[in-house]
Parts: sequence; C-alpha cells; structure tokens
Amino acid sequence: MHFAYPYAALVTGIAILLYLWTGMVVGKARKTHGVDYPNTTGSDDFNRVWRAHQNTLEQLVVFLPSLWLFAVIVNDCWAAILGLVWALGRILYVRGYAIAAPKRATGFMIAILATAVLLFGALGVIVWHLFN
Repeated sequence: MHFAYPYAALVTGIAILLYLWTGMVVGKARKTHGVDYPNTTGSDDFNRVWRAHQNTLEQLVVFLPSLWLFAVIVNDCWAAILGLVWALGRILYVRGYAIAAPKRATGFMIAILATAVLLFGALGVIVWHLFN
C-alpha cells in the first residue's frame, strides 16, 4: 500500500504517543503526590507535571497543522525531521519541568523553534507562490 506523506503521518503518531506518555507521567505523579481525581492541583511538584502535560496539548494545536502544512507544501521528509526535533524538545521540556520550572526552557525553545520553522516555512512558500 502506498500513501502520501508517510513521514509526516509517522511523526503525527509519535506526537500522539508522546502526549499519551505525558498523561501517564501525570497519572504517576497523582499517585506519588496524593492528588485524587478530579483535582488538578496539588504540590508544586505535581503542578509542574500537570502543566507540562497541559502545555503539550496546547502546543499540539499549533504543531500538528504546521507539520502537515509543511509536509504538503514544502517536503514530507523535512517535515518529519523537524517533527522529531519537536518531539525531542517536548520530552526535554516535560522532564525538565518535572524537576524545576526553569529547567523547562531548553526543551521549550527547541520545540517552539521547530514549530516556527514548520509554520513560517510553509507560509513563506505559500506567499511566494501567491505573489510570483
């Protein structure tokens, strides 16, 4: 079976799995810090893990459309490479944030820069084609 954009599709699956992993991290933190459902606040240690999970969801809303715009308009393989960079950044973000809030910065910058390249790369090509 052949389908278009296999690399972006694979990275989309990886991004979803990464988000599910962040949910499991929150579940473990709930047990560790005694935060029962439906509560979403607890100790600072729990709150940082929960925020990392929520922030990952917030970033998926920007990342996934940017990934697919880039894959369709620019290049599937490069979209996937940038998507993997995003995933690495998000892993660093979640792990760093669990330790201390300032330790999230490196992972956040890696992920946001990957998203920016995807989004502005695709939009740049669109604008280029519209006006040339």
